[in-house]
Amino acid sequence: MPLEIVKHIKALAKQNTVMHQMVAGISLTFVTIMAYSFFQHSSLMSEYLSEPQLMMRGRDRNGGTIMIDDFREAYWWVRDNTPKDSRIMSWWDYGYQLNGIAERISIADGNTWNHEHIALLGKCLISNETASWEITRHLADYVLIWTTRYAGMMGDDLAKSPHMANIGGSVYHDVPREGYWVDREDNPSPLMRQSLLYKLHTYKIHKNHNPVIEKYFEHVHDSPNRMVRVFKVKNIGKRYPADYGKYSPEILHIIAQKHDFDQIHGK
Repeated sequence: MPLEIVKHIKALAKQNTVMHQMVAGISLTFVTIMAYSFFQHSSLMSEYLSEPQLMMRGRDRNGGTIMIDDFREAYWWVRDNTPKDSRIMSWWDYGYQLNGIAERISIADGNTWNHEHIALLGKCLISNETASWEITRHLADYVLIWTTRYAGMMGDDLAKSPHMANIGGSVYHDVPREGYWVDREDNPSPLMRQSLLYKLHTYKIHKNHNPVIEKYFEHVHDSPNRMVRVFKVKNIGKRYPADYGKYSPEILHIIAQKHDFDQIHGK
């Protein structure tokens, strides 16, 4: 074999060795980074999952540890400041907490299997204040909403409003199933701006504050960090016995507008 070919083969072998070493080095670095990221994620999740369900740790401006107790405080306020037979409207996520901690009747909770009832709840929260009040006053005495974005936690009821609209619109076709959002500059979409949920959320504490809700709802409580707000429903309709088991006759014409619910996903 000519000497030049031998030298060429050796050079290629040396290049392949170097490339293999580089690939191995890059792979090792990638695995190390992934392992470290997973370790950090696991550590943070373990701290998060170890926290109490209602209280959380936070940091003050000086970096010190503080306890965020808004949720428990809000539920205890409801327990201590509302009649024992009060009915509290909130998104279904908080139903069990209202039952167990606030010791009050919730409109829906995690065991509410009636999709059409959840849709009615969504309709109440994302409709304008007049349309909402016409239904809400026959269902509830108070409305409780989560407004945690004021404390830097964005997963509040405004963030959940697209789900409320999608579920509501799957049964009540006068409810738009899309179009509820707030942009990065904190400006609401037209539909969001008109919703009861947004007006309760921003009442007296936001640049888009609109006092129009005062005709139908009275603001009665804010938690210490404004993560939870409570409003009293004005001019409550006739109350029926707990074992009545049906919607108030005054809203049956609205219930009659419902349709068998459409698929809410995949559209």
